[in-house]
Amino acid sequence: MRKIFPLLMLLVVACKQQDFNADLLVKNAVVYTVNANFSTADAFVVNGGKIIAVGKNDSLEKIYKARKVIDAGGKPVYPGFIDAHSHFYEYGLSLQEVNLDGTKSWNEIIDTVNAYSKRNTDGWIIGRGWDQNRWKIKQFPSKEKLDKSFPVRPVLLTRIDGHAAIANQAALNLAGIKPGQTVSGGEIETVKGKLTGILVDNAVGIVKRKIPEPNEQITQSAFLDAQHNCFADGLTTVSDCGLPYTMISTIAQLQHRGDLKMRMYVMLSDRAENYEYLFKRGVFKTPGLDVRSFKVYADGALGSRGACLLRPYSDQKNWKGFLLSSQKHFEEVAQKIAEKGFQMCTHAIGDSANRVILKIYASVLKGKNDRRWRIEHAQVLSPADIHYFGDYNIIPSVQPTHATSDMRWAGTRLGTKRLQTAYAYKQLLDQNGWLPLGTDFPVENINPIYTFYAAVERKDLKGYPEDGFQSANAISRIEALKGMTIWAARAQFEEKEKGSIEPGKYADFVILDKDIMKIKGSELPGVKVLKTYVNGEKVYEKK
Repeated sequence: MRKIFPLLMLLVVACKQQDFNADLLVKNAVVYTVNANFSTADAFVVNGGKIIAVGKNDSLEKIYKARKVIDAGGKPVYPGFIDAHSHFYEYGLSLQEVNLDGTKSWNEIIDTVNAYSKRNTDGWIIGRGWDQNRWKIKQFPSKEKLDKSFPVRPVLLTRIDGHAAIANQAALNLAGIKPGQTVSGGEIETVKGKLTGILVDNAVGIVKRKIPEPNEQITQSAFLDAQHNCFADGLTTVSDCGLPYTMISTIAQLQHRGDLKMRMYVMLSDRAENYEYLFKRGVFKTPGLDVRSFKVYADGALGSRGACLLRPYSDQKNWKGFLLSSQKHFEEVAQKIAEKGFQMCTHAIGDSANRVILKIYASVLKGKNDRRWRIEHAQVLSPADIHYFGDYNIIPSVQPTHATSDMRWAGTRLGTKRLQTAYAYKQLLDQNGWLPLGTDFPVENINPIYTFYAAVERKDLKGYPEDGFQSANAISRIEALKGMTIWAARAQFEEKEKGSIEPGKYADFVILDKDIMKIKGSELPGVKVLKTYVNGEKVYEKK
């Protein structure tokens, strides 16, 4: 009898386990499915990490017995947010370094770096986030105070856009940079025969190449710290724009171990070894990692005057910026990427850079297509060039918070006329009928709710300007939500597996405290993420 009883108990437990036919039921929610009809539902069911049913509370509860039930209490549920353009790993590294975001003067930066150096006493001092356009004196700084504080220890502080930096003399010496030195696709600033420490675009790389590579611990911390913050803001997939092929195995290992749950779409940077790797290997695809594209830089950034313009900058005579590589290079790269069947994604800010790349794309794509080649940023455009997007199905990948961050000074750089077709998101959306949205973090805040707010309201977090910045180029809330979900997925060939809450797709979703589709525009920046799920697994919950 004693032997039979345990067997009976095991049989009872087994029978009870067999009663379950789902892992998770989410009910009593306002579910924005973002399906083809943009319909809403009350509930959905998850099994094996994927959504298997969407519908009404009562009907789903009758059919499915789930191991776990989430009663959303009427809260809104959305597909997991997707950032179509970010620098995820770079953001993670910045969390290990000196944070200069929000600093209001060069003196404040010096104080911040000095404080950091006392806590971190060895090696290079690396920082990021300064923006002279936010200072009272809106000019690039000079390195004298850095040299005084750090006569021996090398320092490199990158501007918020990643396209300019200031280095102290110790760093310049290690890089072998001399006054008057020139570099193609960049600038080494020399004033009255002396280096100021300011480096723009390709010049930054001369110093960066002297910095030791992060060790395994720092690399892992970068990915996991970035993941933690992104999950807290409702992101479940990020596009990381411009990594070396060597990083693929690191990401894959972290995901295989279960440490890195963030889904990643990785663009490899424009380097010979990356082309050789991916052309030989082919598309790298797992449920968490997708590598099938290349990130190319046509020009720099508007804030550091590295964006390549058709006519001189309004605030710097005889200066048009520059291309970061020759037009021949872009033509050759486009041709070989097309021949091998991969995606080309090109950073283009200025109207000249956009024109060069759009025409190269047109010559290669030859009409309507589904190659989904992208222009990253598409920030300043000549009215005569916008038609290329629609004519050749070129995808503009834009970041709405760039508009609201730049709006206070962009007119000074561009002048009134050029500004009219800058940050023209509605015009760009109309070209193909869809528009992926991102942040470009760490250039901008990682929060996708800020992206949504900037896209529909065209205001900064202080509510400025009252009527919105160039509000004719605002997009609707439905369009903005699609841009952060299904359209972002489509931009990376993943719309059949994510981007909406539909049967057969990954159970990646987010629960918010307020309904971003219904609340007042002024309330949007205050919306909080309550829970974030990947594969039906909770990866974040607000404390």
